[in-house]
Amino acid sequence: CAVKAAQVLSEIAKNDEMKKPCIEADLVRTLIPFLESTDQEMLLHAGRAIGRICYDDRNLQEELVKVGVIPSLVRILTDHAESEPLVHVDLLALCNLSDLDTAKEALSKTKVAEQLVKQLRRAENHERLEIIFEVLQALAENDALKVQLVEAGVQEVLSDILLRLQGSSQAEDTCIVKAASDLIVSLLLGGKKKRKINKTIHILDSPDTLNNIRKYCWKRRCHLLDGNCIRMVQVGVIHQLLDLLEKHVESEDISVQHAALRALRNLAIPVVNKVQMLEEGVAERIQALLRSEMPPVQFKLLETLRMLADGQADAAEILGQDPMLLNRLVQWCDVNDHAGVHGEANRLLASILRHNRSQEVVKAVQEAQGVKHLVSMTTSEHAAMQNEALNALAIASAIDLETLEESFKESQLVQSLHKLLQDDNTSAEVKYNSLSLLCSLLNSGDLRQEIEDDKIEETLEQLCSHSNADVVKEAVTTLQVLKGE
Repeated sequence: CAVKAAQVLSEIAKNDEMKKPCIEADLVRTLIPFLESTDQEMLLHAGRAIGRICYDDRNLQEELVKVGVIPSLVRILTDHAESEPLVHVDLLALCNLSDLDTAKEALSKTKVAEQLVKQLRRAENHERLEIIFEVLQALAENDALKVQLVEAGVQEVLSDILLRLQGSSQAEDTCIVKAASDLIVSLLLGGKKKRKINKTIHILDSPDTLNNIRKYCWKRRCHLLDGNCIRMVQVGVIHQLLDLLEKHVESEDISVQHAALRALRNLAIPVVNKVQMLEEGVAERIQALLRSEMPPVQFKLLETLRMLADGQADAAEILGQDPMLLNRLVQWCDVNDHAGVHGEANRLLASILRHNRSQEVVKAVQEAQGVKHLVSMTTSEHAAMQNEALNALAIASAIDLETLEESFKESQLVQSLHKLLQDDNTSAEVKYNSLSLLCSLLNSGDLRQEIEDDKIEETLEQLCSHSNADVVKEAVTTLQVLKGE
């Protein structure tokens, strides 16, 4: 009678009012041993009854994990992978439990990742895919499970799903594509806190806030995450994400775009990925997408290009010799109705010069009239942007000061630097970088004259007693060069 009794209980537990009597009768503990049964019908009814009684009851769910239900669920998924009803019940149970940290810990000691990837590969309907994605998203918050998922080949399956659905316009397919893209992002970032930070990136456009977020992710990013990123690029996820973006770039619904853009940006972090992505023409494809008129999309595309150029002279040269891109950047540097795009355009322009070693790039930026924007960026309210601009101008000056001389005079760079050096609120790092740039400008006769006329020598003498040792050292050096010593 056990199978029939379990079936009756699973039907009774459908009614919310009957859950409490079931709990008081201790039916959950009574049913748990039956999850070890070899009878599929018993497993089905017992699983349904337990799931319905414990649904939305966190204390009961914690109790289930404590008494060892997790290994039983994984065993059922393994032994009965072809039974659609059993797999469905099992996945629902995992979905209900997977938010619990105790459940994730227990699951990390099983081969659940391998079984879920198998089910993801064979899933044919949207409902099944959605349940599996929900479980995988929860598990991707645990570093150990995230590694297991990648080792089980989840990235190849996600790649296949994106490829299969990329041309579809059906709403259900779009939801699956978004879920797949979001899971890629979760695998790249991991952790609950990181996922919350990642959700914030496209909402907060302040460069200062973004810089703090970026620092947070970098501090906690380990070689393991690099490995995940590298494997995904190797299996071709990048181009599928770009295909997805090209399809949705004109769409007003930017949820899919955000998911793909967040993934792209994080895939561009490891150096080896930058090289491969550049070799495969990803920079050019991203530039083509900049035709989008939606500021949030423009913002993330610009950020991805900047991430690609970071530390890559070849990338800086490619981007810095594209007149259409430079002209677009300069236009956005003038836009003030979207602070994120305005700031990111300036930062990309600075990044191109900072990582560049070519005289042609310096001339191209000068011809596009981008220098004045970088000079303006030195007075930004964000110290990170000030330092990026100062470093970019210093490197460009070292490469070809003669080309930039006239623009520096027109944009009153010397006067801007003097104000930064005089201001007590200017950070030590900004003062140090301002002095380095000022020292470089002394190689120009006209700019040297401006420096002398602006009486900067007095300010330099005051900085020789600054509290920061690096500032003092650079102030002394600049003063010596100014005096011709």
